[in-house]
Amino acid sequence: MKNFLLFCVLLPCCGVFAQNNTNQKALSATQMFLKTLDKEKLSRALFPYDTNERRTWFFIPIERKGLPIIDMNEEQTNAAINLLKTSLSESASKTTLAIMQLEIILKQIEKLAPENNRRHPGKFYFSVFGTPDTQKLWGWRIEGHHISLNFSSENGKVVSGTPLFLGSNPAIVPEGYPQAGLQLIKQEETLGIDLLHSFSEEQLKKAILSDKSPVEILSSNSAHILRPDTLKTGISFSEMNKIQQEKLIKLISVYVERYPFSFANEFMEKIEKAGLDKLSFTWMGAKEAKIGNGGHYYRIQNPVLFLEYDNTQNNANHVHTVIRDLTNDFGEDLLRKHYEQEHKK
Repeated sequence: MKNFLLFCVLLPCCGVFAQNNTNQKALSATQMFLKTLDKEKLSRALFPYDTNERRTWFFIPIERKGLPIIDMNEEQTNAAINLLKTSLSESASKTTLAIMQLEIILKQIEKLAPENNRRHPGKFYFSVFGTPDTQKLWGWRIEGHHISLNFSSENGKVVSGTPLFLGSNPAIVPEGYPQAGLQLIKQEETLGIDLLHSFSEEQLKKAILSDKSPVEILSSNSAHILRPDTLKTGISFSEMNKIQQEKLIKLISVYVERYPFSFANEFMEKIEKAGLDKLSFTWMGAKEAKIGNGGHYYRIQNPVLFLEYDNTQNNANHVHTVIRDLTNDFGEDLLRKHYEQEHKK
């Protein structure tokens, strides 16, 4: 009960409460997007729902299946961006669009030739799985370098929104380039370090597993996270004082607030029901956020939540973050129940 009360006290601060979970905006935006496409482009954007492609995801700069913005006309691009905006909260959609534009700066940093399109703000791919309909099981994906948004919907309701990956390279735009000092994924770092610095020496011994940060998020781009419970974890929720517990919930909320209010609310409730007392916070690497210091990493998990932050690559100026639902990534739990119901008919 104590944990539940803590959760309720913090909810109003998160801005993700009330409103019924509905997919109406995303459904309308998806249907409008598909209407702008000709037969050839539809063939690239549409897939069956139950396909391995839906579970195939990347956050590195490679060619993907789906329809990229670079191959869309203005009307199609506007419709695609509208779909992106309806898929996320307002702040998260702004961050996501900014990550796309960061490719322009990254191209300058890497001194790529003008004709080299390895880094390009138009190389973000839109895919729709199944038939968008209020009564059907369907989903959509928006993906490119440092962005992977995966959603499933059924009966007019968004039922899965993971994996959700956002990254940033550079994490902080260096001097000499446009928008120098820009840091797109900032709160996730600031609040994580604030929580770490609130721990006593004894708590730090539990929270920090290593003074070296892993070079990548441990879940990578796996379709399923196998046995996350085998990973050694740091400090548990119950080993924190009330202020530290509040800091942890606030940090989790930053990630969950990437979703529209209604889905974020349901996801937060699901995390709470899985047990706040089962939450753990694990830190690896440097205790300060500083370019060149070897980098830092943290992980937050319980039986539902698996959340990772890593800033190690490119001399600790390259961030990867991901939030996953251990029970329903890619709507797998939904699909299983769907098959069970179909079998009973």
